[in-house]
Amino acid sequence: MPSTKKQKPVYKRILLKLSGEALEGNGDDPIDFATVGRFCDEIAEVRKLGVDVGLVVGGGNIFRGTKGLETGLDQTTGDYMGMLATVINALALQAMLEHKGVATRVITAIEMRPVAEPYIRRRAIRHLEKGRVVIFGAGTGNPFFTTDTAAALRANEIGAEVLLKATKVDGVYDVDPVKDPDATKYEEISYTTALAKNLRVMDATAISMCREHRMPILVFNLNAPGSIMKAVRGERIGTLVKGD
Repeated sequence: MPSTKKQKPVYKRILLKLSGEALEGNGDDPIDFATVGRFCDEIAEVRKLGVDVGLVVGGGNIFRGTKGLETGLDQTTGDYMGMLATVINALALQAMLEHKGVATRVITAIEMRPVAEPYIRRRAIRHLEKGRVVIFGAGTGNPFFTTDTAAALRANEIGAEVLLKATKVDGVYDVDPVKDPDATKYEEISYTTALAKNLRVMDATAISMCREHRMPILVFNLNAPGSIMKAVRGERIGTLVKGD
């Protein structure tokens, strides 16, 4: 009989950061619901373990804030457009999670009451305590900040024990593994080293915030089946960013 010890989560509360591009899958549509469904299946399994789940999603599958700058779009407007794109993704995730029986709330940094709740920290924490998945949309609500920074901010605000950074590669490498087959993967790395070597774990603001508040970052490959569950159980996957 398999040991039940391995089934226990090592974290009580997590913040999962998904890129918008992750929702595209391999198709041409901005949102591939088969892909979204697979992610939501994993999140549902994590919830069954009693883990509180906060989620921040990007909007790059629909619009990037930097897109169009060279043609005259100012960055503030572009960033707000990107924030609205994250809300579309948040609603897609909410719909799929609730279809699978997982109580979910979308909370946005920009008020849009007909579709989501406005961000209030105590309310978000209360939802988590009641076992609901909370999806944070619209980034920080301010231009010039990425959704990585929003993830670092929300992780600290809700008292998450780890920030799970889901990517398309299985960790942090010294160089881009897609371009260089000889790239070396780090099993664990410090915040300072990640910043000094510009390893693009997350943007510098997000990493600095995590370093200041001792928020560990686990970078892992979202496309590997069961990866979210493995991360929550403390299995060795990806790259852990922690320590000075």
